[in-house]
Amino acid sequence: MIDADIRDVLRIEEQSFSTTWPSNAFFQELHDNKLAHYYVGRIGDRLVAYGGIWVILEDSHVTTIAVLPEFRGRRYGEQILLHLLDQAIDRGASWMTLEVRESNTAAQGLYRKYGFTTVSNRKGYYSDNNENALVMWAGNLKSDIYKNRLRALRATLYG
Repeated sequence: MIDADIRDVLRIEEQSFSTTWPSNAFFQELHDNKLAHYYVGRIGDRLVAYGGIWVILEDSHVTTIAVLPEFRGRRYGEQILLHLLDQAIDRGASWMTLEVRESNTAAQGLYRKYGFTTVSNRKGYYSDNNENALVMWAGNLKSDIYKNRLRALRATLYG
């Protein structure tokens, strides 16, 4: 993600979340947060998806993933997640965590497919409706078993 992408990212953000990041948040993440890494997905010249992680030593945290509503269900979110995992591993992470709404069963299914398990529940985490968040973790990202899992999932995704 570069500065020129932020306007399109904010449009996706507004269409994807009831509570959005402040307009300057992505700019600050790109320029001020040395732990932050953000990526976009395009079809031709059109930005259709984005995602971000923080990598702190061996831990990584998914900060956000979103896909334009009319492009959902085409596995673009999965491609972004796979890219985030690859980037986290390349940057030395052994673990990845994220929060997901209890009601977002589609995302939970995707995360489980990539080895995430629910480890706790954060009551009232989402400020827009006080919905709980599931905290999910995937571990041993650098192990041969996990690398083989990613290889198989990548082959299915792009095969």
